[in-house]
Amino acid sequence: MNWLKKLLGYQRTPYGFEVRLLRMMPSVLLAGVALPAAVAGLARVVFNQGTVDEIAHNIQTFDFVMLGLAIFIWTAALTVAIGCIIVWLMKGPAYVADAYEVSHSDKPKS
Repeated sequence: MNWLKKLLGYQRTPYGFEVRLLRMMPSVLLAGVALPAAVAGLARVVFNQGTVDEIAHNIQTFDFVMLGLAIFIWTAALTVAIGCIIVWLMKGPAYVADAYEVSHSDKPKS
């Protein structure tokens, strides 16, 4: 039994901005890790004044901020990717299900 049939006469919508965004996602995810890691590495050169404990505290705090930024970028990128996939699927072919007879369709219950 064929549950879903393609709707006759339906024209597919051409792909748009969502496909370009999906193709950018791998580079966005890579940049979302590489840039905060590079900035965290640069922080080890910049934070060099004070006692050893103060320097370690500042570097550790900055590392946590960069880790939070990387997680935020990944979360935002994956959310955008999910939205793009949904739009991409919605632009696909339309399907129609078989008719379902309702027993009270000609005499609605009140």
